[in-house]
Amino acid sequence: MYQFIVNPSAGNGRGYHVWKRLERQLDNDSQEYQVFFTEAQGDAAGLAKRLTAEKNDPKVIIIVGGEGTYNEVLNGISFRGLLTLGYVPAGFRNALSKGFQSFRMVNRQARKILHPKYYRLLDYGVLTFGEEEVVSRRFAGRCGIGLDAAICHNLLCSRMRQPMCRLRMVHILNFALGLKQLILAKPAKGYILLDGTKKVEFNHIYFISFMIREESGKKKKKAGAEEDGGRMMVYVGNSAKKRKMVSILMDMLIGLRRKERGVRIFECSEAAVHLNRPLAVHVDGESCYCQQDLEVRCIPKRIRMIGS
Repeated sequence: MYQFIVNPSAGNGRGYHVWKRLERQLDNDSQEYQVFFTEAQGDAAGLAKRLTAEKNDPKVIIIVGGEGTYNEVLNGISFRGLLTLGYVPAGFRNALSKGFQSFRMVNRQARKILHPKYYRLLDYGVLTFGEEEVVSRRFAGRCGIGLDAAICHNLLCSRMRQPMCRLRMVHILNFALGLKQLILAKPAKGYILLDGTKKVEFNHIYFISFMIREESGKKKKKAGAEEDGGRMMVYVGNSAKKRKMVSILMDMLIGLRRKERGVRIFECSEAAVHLNRPLAVHVDGESCYCQQDLEVRCIPKRIRMIGS
């Protein structure tokens, strides 16, 4: 039986409309299912924890929402039993939706969920922080410290978020908030330790981002080729001149990373970050407040996802 966790408020109410279209497809297919709606922050994590408490029964959980909903479910589920996930993007932050059919293709997504032709094994990351109380947070797509996290924090509490979402101008809002945070930003000094062996020190750090590296499901792999999992990309934005960060900010907001524009790029399985002062931190766009020391690691091929 399919179990749906739906955030009806995702994408300024888009989550509800996406679910109603999915519901019609499910009813036409005479498919047995349960649906659980979230009402407040943290509900998705609680539902996921409760649904996966019994480790013996195989479960199929479909997430309908944005990055925040997906992240909550990922942090609430237990991997002790046979678990399969599906994802229908319905939010405005789409870093996770690149490997899935968009909300505009709900009918196609429903058919793929009800009649899956293949499954993918995806990586996820774990961010650990805290001194007196150690906290671990899973993330599916990205996490970061510094400028990109400050933008996420500002967006979460911005009064203009919903009006700009209704007008479908959220990217303009992101860039405006990015310029504001860049003006306010004070670079930090620190280092990053890659795979416990390679230590790289930086001055004038504006952000450090970690992204789970996933091959596109549409790419055909060569016969006999092994999947290269358990690796993540690390992007360090640093510059002695703040004005040079404007072009980097534009690339960061549209998802590009270019070495020639002042971003250092690394690849690793785990990393430790130490800065000389706390900066804002996020996981999949959700706030982890301000931290000074982080540990990040990639867990390979742990999420069984319905292919799309």
